[in-house]
Amino acid sequence: MVEKGGPLVWVLFALGFFGAVSVVERMFYFHRSRINVSSLLVGLGLHVRRRSFAEALHEAARAPGPIGRVAHAGLLRYYLGRRDLTDVVREAGQLEVPRIEKNIRAILSVALIAPLIGMLGTMLGMVDAFQRFSEQGGISSPGELSSGVLTALITSVMGLTVAVPMYVFYLYFVGRSKRLVSRIERTGIEIVNMIADAREEEEFAPFRGEVTHGRKRSQPKKQPTAPEQK
Repeated sequence: MVEKGGPLVWVLFALGFFGAVSVVERMFYFHRSRINVSSLLVGLGLHVRRRSFAEALHEAARAPGPIGRVAHAGLLRYYLGRRDLTDVVREAGQLEVPRIEKNIRAILSVALIAPLIGMLGTMLGMVDAFQRFSEQGGISSPGELSSGVLTALITSVMGLTVAVPMYVFYLYFVGRSKRLVSRIERTGIEIVNMIADAREEEEFAPFRGEVTHGRKRSQPKKQPTAPEQK
């Protein structure tokens, strides 16, 4: 089939190899980025409430993938205000987006280009076949025509063989990347909220204690009741 398909078959082989490498790379990336976000946030929340930011940073650094890096970026600047901390977490998430979308466009490009190259090979094969037939003064047998058409259609078949699985992988990775981005956004929001809540609890704890003691002090003492007059 390679010999009958012509030089464009080698181009399709190269595209298929490039697409396969990109698919394997994305598979490994998303596999390494798998993490239980809820468990991570629960553990970080316990450290933050105890003001143990060193332990929280260590746990976030151990977490794999972009979710751990975003959480680490927020915990590293826990002393900032809510608005500044939100900007830090948002910027850290934006830096992870190109890494998440890496090679996904390349897979889509292979899926779109491969059938076009296959059609080009088919058209060139048909033109070459009819040109040879016209130079020979016609078709001597139907088998020659069918052989020429078969040779021309090989590139289209190979182009679709490369394009269909590449497009399926593209849709799969787009879904995985969107879910990962949504988890990054959730992690950033939760990190900002838990740091801000822990700071507010620490600031208002003495005030609440004073208010509670003040209320206890201001309560009037009960006066003893006078004995009833006969």
